[in-house]
Amino acid sequence: MLGSIAAKHSVVAVDRTVPAWARPYLTHVIDADLTDTAAVTAAVDVYARAHAVGGVLAYMEHHVQTAAVVAQELGLPGSSPQSMAACRDKALSRRLLAAHRVPSARSVQTDTPESAVALAEVIGYPVIVKPRSMAGSAGVCRCDSADAVRDAFTQASRATVMDLHHYGPAGVLIEEYLKGPEISVEVAVLGPGRVRILAVTRKLPGPATTTQEYGHLVDARDPLPSDPGLIQVIEGAIAAHDITLGTCCVEVKLTPDGPHIVEVNGRLGGDLLPVLVRRALGIDLGQIAADLSSGVPPRVQPLLQRAAAIQFAYPDTSGTLQQLAVRPGAEQLPGLERLVLTHETGTQVSAPPHATLTDRLAHWIVLGSSADECRTRLAQAADLLDVQITTPVHATACTR
Repeated sequence: MLGSIAAKHSVVAVDRTVPAWARPYLTHVIDADLTDTAAVTAAVDVYARAHAVGGVLAYMEHHVQTAAVVAQELGLPGSSPQSMAACRDKALSRRLLAAHRVPSARSVQTDTPESAVALAEVIGYPVIVKPRSMAGSAGVCRCDSADAVRDAFTQASRATVMDLHHYGPAGVLIEEYLKGPEISVEVAVLGPGRVRILAVTRKLPGPATTTQEYGHLVDARDPLPSDPGLIQVIEGAIAAHDITLGTCCVEVKLTPDGPHIVEVNGRLGGDLLPVLVRRALGIDLGQIAADLSSGVPPRVQPLLQRAAAIQFAYPDTSGTLQQLAVRPGAEQLPGLERLVLTHETGTQVSAPPHATLTDRLAHWIVLGSSADECRTRLAQAADLLDVQITTPVHATACTR
């Protein structure tokens, strides 16, 4: 994604450290502590006095509010810091959705395990227990009993992923469980009230004991992007958060009563969703985000009619990773775009339900002419993995 943005725009990164892989795409690096919004704003302001800055963009959940603050300070395009703060605060987001009558889940913040149980009894089991401002399903648990709620409250109170606990408000929410398959909707907001659904991603089902995401599938022939009910709910959610410009990833449950909002994210989708959208539809989400942030009309029309999917491998058991390899045959598998191992032997890994996205062992992307063809190829790729885990250990990956 960074490469496609850099092909059209000069890219300046703001961070204390920049990974080696990113440096070829950058024209400059501004040294600033990203946990300090004031310091970032001041550092970018100094740079902007000597250089033309066309736009500000964040692709990580951590920095969407900071990017909005910097853009506002420089008079550049973008949604307000308040709208991005609402995306980062799940409690505030639920209140805004309720006030605007956008279908969502009943949600209440709680401060103790006892009050969490009392609220769960009122809402009715099953319930979802989640942190107020995490991402990547960190600390999110489905609970069917009071004991499970108590344990989940403790886990959600401590949960973090990629140091996200340094950003956003702390707290735990008890929410109504929404039945039905989950999707993510990639959205471009071209201006106030101008909402365009770019793609719909079907989430691949995982075990009932976990809320972690096991994969995604994008099909150019999916009818959902033009579904009137989904369009209405997405437009309502964007309006409720007062998002007036930019790209968003909106998570939705397709309940028996219609689409209900799970979360509104003021950024592009993670889990390599931009790669899937580009491979299936020919739509470059990264380029659209960069264009919107710099006031350039983006190209949003699809160019391809294919399907693409990604799947993640999680450990079957918690313990020490002894073997992780790809069996022969990957090069002969039709449609396999990549198969990447993401752990080294000797490391400790946690199995669901305690796993986080940092416990993923591998991922693979496949292309096909249809969703069914992609599902078949995902399964074929999964059979190529050779995984051995020994010595079960207590999982602490999602706590700080």
